Amino acid sequence: MSARIVFMGSPAFALPSLSALAKEYQLVGVVTQPDRASGRGRELTPPPVKTLALQLGVPIIQPEKLKEGMAQLREWNPDLIVVAAFGQILRRETLDLPPYGCVNVHASLLPRWRGAAPVQAAILAGDAETGVTIMKMEAGVDTGPILAAKSIPIGRDDTAGAVLETLSALGANLLLDTLPAYLAGTLEPAAQPEEGATYAPTLRKEDGLLDFNRPAAELERRVRAMNPWPCAWFAWKGNPLKVLRASVLDNSPAGTCGTRLIAGGKPAVQTSEGALVLEEVQPAGKKVMPGKSFLAGARDWLS
Repeated sequence: MSARIVFMGSPAFALPSLSALAKEYQLVGVVTQPDRASGRGRELTPPPVKTLALQLGVPIIQPEKLKEGMAQLREWNPDLIVVAAFGQILRRETLDLPPYGCVNVHASLLPRWRGAAPVQAAILAGDAETGVTIMKMEAGVDTGPILAAKSIPIGRDDTAGAVLETLSALGANLLLDTLPAYLAGTLEPAAQPEEGATYAPTLRKEDGLLDFNRPAAELERRVRAMNPWPCAWFAWKGNPLKVLRASVLDNSPAGTCGTRLIAGGKPAVQTSEGALVLEEVQPAGKKVMPGKSFLAGARDWLS
């Protein structure tokens, strides 16, 4: 059927789904977050979805709160609303507006990792796999029945950014594969089991702080989970030293947690179990650099 669809999304994760829908369906409108101040100049920056929607020539609204956009949503009169990382909770009046309800592209294998940061949570937990789920939305947070799901392994070097990029493309393809049967009424949503349900809250900048009282293996996962945002870090000479890539040295000499070391010509820090080797860092006000390059300029690393 030629369904009238409204798309709701904001970050880069949503772009493949928006692009795919625009090619296959009648996209009558896009709802995205307001432009936000970012960068050193604090200039207003549009969300990636707005930029693409402008290129596609699709009408856009950017309500601070979704209830402020309800009049426009009713005017668009969609058959279906598709959501991918929108950033606001959809309330009952929105969920009930389209005849086919609201469908969400969620970056986890539900019911594991409901919530705002599922990929980061999966990496932090050391999960062997993650995936994408197409679900019909209801009032609960990511509790709605499942239409389709597909899994991928999490590689030992995968960052959250890399996994999200893979899942964004996978989700768009799965969405297009799923919608025809759903709109035709031949695909019955399956209720989520409550067993195994976990929640991944919104990330904060402080979630990137590395606590060297924790094991090195756990901190290495945190480094990958927090890349690209908010980025793992710890205090060095009164400023944050960002850690973009790290590895684990299991046989480091016993020492006090937080003690700075040199391992294979690279900076490292003792943890409660092993040492965290800093493979790639970014000192305050400087560019990203290999750990060895940082160490060459940090003559007092061991002092």
